[in-house]
Amino acid sequence: MKTALWLYLFLFLAFFDLHAQYPVLTPFAISLGAGPAFIGWMMGMYSLTHLPGNLLAGVLVDRNGSRRYIVFSLVTAGVLLLLQAHAQFPWHLLLLRAASGFALAFLSPACMTLLASLSSDSATQGKYMSGHGIVHTLASVISPAAGAFIVAKAGFSGTFSSLGWLLILTGFMAFFSVPKHVQTRAANPLVHTEGDLEAAQLTGASLSSDSTNSAKPSRRYYLLPFFVSCSQGVLFFELPLSQNGGRDILSTGLLLSLLSLGALVTLSMFFLHRLTPSGRIAAALLGMAICFFGLAAFGNIPPGLLLFLMGAAKGVLFPAMASLFISLGGPGRLGRTFSMQSIAMSLGAFAGPVAAGQLRGIVSPYFIAFLLLMTALLLLPPKSTKLEPSYKAGLNGRVA
Repeated sequence: MKTALWLYLFLFLAFFDLHAQYPVLTPFAISLGAGPAFIGWMMGMYSLTHLPGNLLAGVLVDRNGSRRYIVFSLVTAGVLLLLQAHAQFPWHLLLLRAASGFALAFLSPACMTLLASLSSDSATQGKYMSGHGIVHTLASVISPAAGAFIVAKAGFSGTFSSLGWLLILTGFMAFFSVPKHVQTRAANPLVHTEGDLEAAQLTGASLSSDSTNSAKPSRRYYLLPFFVSCSQGVLFFELPLSQNGGRDILSTGLLLSLLSLGALVTLSMFFLHRLTPSGRIAAALLGMAICFFGLAAFGNIPPGLLLFLMGAAKGVLFPAMASLFISLGGPGRLGRTFSMQSIAMSLGAFAGPVAAGQLRGIVSPYFIAFLLLMTALLLLPPKSTKLEPSYKAGLNGRVA
């Protein structure tokens, strides 16, 4: 638990630093002379360069542990932010954001693997993932408005410099506080949890003792984080531009804080983890899609309300996805599993803003996000109606 608390502290500081940039990047790019299409490529390039980092992280984290990669990501990203404070041309910002994307690609798989490794019990792992989501959301509630406030007081250069030093300091704290390796107890191969059943239902995989640890997630299922991340990329691209052409930084920061506040509300509802992951995922996708449709079609609905409801849906969605990927990964494959999930999300985060930047003059980007989420809902792998005999035996033994 001590390791989890330290990790939550570092994650809070890191997420605060990263989310504080969201309302700042678009106005900063505009001040350098960038147009909407270039801004879309800039945001997408950050996610595209996640891919090689995600591919490396999946193998390296399982082999060497998480600490060194957490420290590397934080310190390197901080140095790049210090350089970003002195960018003078749009292509400077593009290159620095691309480098930051590679550096930070190691952070999420390393943190998620370390948290999941703290326990072999799926219920406890779910609580750790909920804690991760709460910390993430707390940081993202405060940071957008804080970033807008810092820009108003210190300007773009001062903002990026202060955020860069914060990341570097957090990296050094992680070096001395995060353990090199965390050993977990092997789970009973004959006892399966509700998450295991749900994973088997979604992928059609057997829950026999020989196949539990070697089963791989259905490739079709990785479409879920891809479409979700794509829609989020559209939101982070379009929301600043819709606020007075990207010049109203404070309004953007407050709206993003409302988005995170809605997520915090549902993340705090721990009883939701008693529901099956697929049910939570389906309900959350539908709720987010409706909110995007409201942003695209109904200008008389306050955007703050829709973003709050969208955040509430996100608070349901992401812990459910994490629980499923934990059960699908199995011992010894958590790094690879979270790496593949991060790759899918990186591809989506690249495609979303790029498509929105190119099609913004033709159709509302919010409507594109609505179509993406509805597609994800339709492609969600169906439940299997038959239970494996090994699961029934394990469940009976668990009840007994």
